[in-house]
Amino acid sequence: MAQLTFTHSTMKSGKSLDLLKTDHAYRERGYKTLLFTSEVDTRYLEEGSFEEQLKGKITTRIGLEAEAWLIERVDICRLAREERPDCILVDEAQFLSEEMILHLTELVDHEDIPVICYGLKNDFKGELFPGSKALLIYADTLKEIETVCEYCTNKASMNLRLVDGHPVFSGEQIVMGDNEYKPVCRKCYRNMKQELEQSEGK
Repeated sequence: MAQLTFTHSTMKSGKSLDLLKTDHAYRERGYKTLLFTSEVDTRYLEEGSFEEQLKGKITTRIGLEAEAWLIERVDICRLAREERPDCILVDEAQFLSEEMILHLTELVDHEDIPVICYGLKNDFKGELFPGSKALLIYADTLKEIETVCEYCTNKASMNLRLVDGHPVFSGEQIVMGDNEYKPVCRKCYRNMKQELEQSEGK
């Protein structure tokens, strides 16, 4: 019986690498996959033809990459019914809407196609992303890829945003560009937030 799986973690934990490893394992055994990513991550889209593109890239920090459909720009249910994949893999799932997550549940429930979504659970403010919230509600299985805090040996569970090397805890949820992110544990996150608030006199 097919299931909807949400594999989540912090930044820099190897989520995309795990996705591509899973894709390779399916294909090596002769199975067919469909890969999707979100148009919200514009870093790997071609300049000048952004509006016309239907595909983007899933990339890893070690250089592996794969072409993937931009999930917001295609009819995922129709495409899946035409292609009949043995598994659907979705990167950057935190950016998806609840409606898109429900479309994925339709493929699981009515087409018996397993769907594995990879993404962040919470943002740099410690709040859920829309797609992550929907997946926590609707996913059959939750999996966590564990990684270590950048500042100690505790398990990382938070995402720290740095601007010009300094931690920030307010601002827009999604900002593409030069901001740096680090995986940190709850304790280090809280300590840095309290230090900033004290320095600002809050």
